[in-house]
Parts: sequence; structure tokens; C-alpha cells
Amino acid sequence: MGAEAHSDGASEPQRSSRRFQLTRDTARPEGGGRAASGDHPAPARQWPLLTVMGGVAVGLLIVAFDAFRVGTILIGLSLLAGAALRWALPSVGMLAVRSRFTDLATYGGLGFAIVMLALMAQPKPWVHMPFLDDLVHFTVR
Repeated sequence: MGAEAHSDGASEPQRSSRRFQLTRDTARPEGGGRAASGDHPAPARQWPLLTVMGGVAVGLLIVAFDAFRVGTILIGLSLLAGAALRWALPSVGMLAVRSRFTDLATYGGLGFAIVMLALMAQPKPWVHMPFLDDLVHFTVR
């Protein structure tokens, strides 16, 4: 099963491998380019992602110091800021994971859900929705 060399410039046949082949033709997500030019250091090129991750880290730190509601709201707001950055900037670096629409829906939806759940968390919720009480009483009876 040897490969023959071709003198006419044709490529040699590829050996088959039993190893899993990764795809080589996957397109980068739109907006996945660097947020700053290549001559800047790596943190400056990825500032949108670092901004969102920094906000989430501060929120987790606040939760660790026993301020659950405020820390969780900060985590949700960081995700909403990620959605806003993804929408407003043409290139956001590694903050771009999939298409712009998918990233906006994911960051925005999760951010909104986290903020709303933090506002409705017991005890003493800051936001009260009566239909949720009816839903819980109907399902838990």
C-alpha cells in the first residue's frame, strides 16, 4: 500500500487513517475577528470577552461574600452587556461563538432570565408576579 510519486505534479494519494478527522473547512463566526489590531497584546485584542468575563467574575465574588441577589444581577447584566457588544461591534474576537443572531439570542436570553430569576428569588422578592403563584399552586397541589 505504498504511495507512488507522480512526476506530472499531481498530489500523492492520501493514506487512510483510523483517527477521527477534524473538519478543516469550518467558517469563522461573523464578527469573530480581532477586536483590536494584531500589534496589540492579546488581552487588548480580546477586550469584549474579558469585559464580560470580568463582570461575571465580580458577580461570583459578590455572591461568595453572601450578597446573592446583587451578585446574580451583575452576572445577568454582564451577559446582557455581551449581547450589546455582539450587536454593536463589527468584531468582538472570541466573544463571537456562532452567528450574530445566535449569540444575541443566547447572551440576551440567558442574561434576561438570570436577572429576572434574581429579582424574583425568595425571600423578599423585588419583583412579584402573581400568575407564577397560581402556576406553582396548580402544579404542586
